[in-house]
Amino acid sequence: MAKYVFPAIFVQESDGSFSVSFPDIESCYTQGDNLQDAYQMAEDVLCLCLYKMEEANENIPKPSNPKNIQTKDSSFVAIIGADTLEYRMFYDNKAVKKTLTIPQWLNTMAEREGVNFSNVLQSALKEKLGIHDGP
Repeated sequence: MAKYVFPAIFVQESDGSFSVSFPDIESCYTQGDNLQDAYQMAEDVLCLCLYKMEEANENIPKPSNPKNIQTKDSSFVAIIGADTLEYRMFYDNKAVKKTLTIPQWLNTMAEREGVNFSNVLQSALKEKLGIHDGP
């Protein structure tokens, strides 16, 4: 889970739309009705592809140097960013139940204080993993 940048090839089609492909990532492509739409779709598909690769424990390829990518007259290279952690937090946010074990004395004290065990565990896991909410 990380932030990535990859070069994308944007090709302007005859109808004014744009096709987008990522030469470093197999089967990672999209299209947009206009340039702004194509950029947004490119960010989304890149996040989705990288997320799936992370979930499958696949190696994330090293991005090519944009200067080394050949394009035709109707195309250009642009750098697209992807934050798979942000993507996970937005799209993969369903709650899962976990069973844990703590000493009885700690459970008793926490219950007396009205501690929300789920919130404490989430906060501790985020701290342990170096995940920070918000800007």
